Amino acid sequence: MVKIFFILFVLFVNIFGDDLLNNKISTFIDRDKYIENKDFIDIIFTPSSAYYINGRIDDVKVIKTLKDNGLLNLFFDKPKEISLQFKTSGSPIFFLKIMGDALRYMGYYRYITTESNLNVSEFTWSISLTSEYATDPLVLQDELLKRGSKIVDITRISQTEWVYSIDMDNAHLDLTKLEVGQGVELKRSLYAHWLDVSDVDSLSIKGSFRNSWYPYITFYDSSMHLLKVIKDDTKKVGLNLEIPPHTTYMKISDLYTLKNIKDPLQITPKSSR
Repeated sequence: MVKIFFILFVLFVNIFGDDLLNNKISTFIDRDKYIENKDFIDIIFTPSSAYYINGRIDDVKVIKTLKDNGLLNLFFDKPKEISLQFKTSGSPIFFLKIMGDALRYMGYYRYITTESNLNVSEFTWSISLTSEYATDPLVLQDELLKRGSKIVDITRISQTEWVYSIDMDNAHLDLTKLEVGQGVELKRSLYAHWLDVSDVDSLSIKGSFRNSWYPYITFYDSSMHLLKVIKDDTKKVGLNLEIPPHTTYMKISDLYTLKNIKDPLQITPKSSR
């Protein structure tokens, strides 16, 4: 059966593959550049079957080839407003966390959500930001792969407007995983601290008297469903915590402001599951 599918796929690519691939390539670069470099494009994208994966065009590989051969320029003459739309069939809350982390590691801190929509089969999230260059799909793919996700389709509507479809079937957060016998130091940060506590049953958190820490701790399962929240409006130097069953992720923050945590927090796992 697999052999028959492979033969049919090869026949499909031989008959229609070049047209499908060329149509996709022509959406990633300006029309004039495409026409001017058509012969060169035919050479660098031979064989066309190498640009298919699981019966679809491998958009990321197409873009890499265009970039490597100087045919795709993502930089602008001056800063422009960029519109990015992301689509997935996965959990919206989990998706937003993964995308937010990926964008932050790419250096995108200031963006505005322009639209979000959830229907029976798909969640879409649209953002806008100002930048001197368009988002590099290769860098975005690298960040998503660290989190068990990947780009499965890219649509370039214009130089400043892109749409990405993301596969989250094996998604996870890219976090430090706590293990008994290995403590972790959480340094001062403007952002809440996230940890993977899937193998830990209990832990201690120890700070310093210089901190004015008012604990705000949340526990989530592997799909980012909220399991438990701990809020304490009493200043604490440290805490001993039992990890709720089925917890995968833990977020450590402050009830009022993270500026309250001046010195590092020492995390020590006490027992394993």
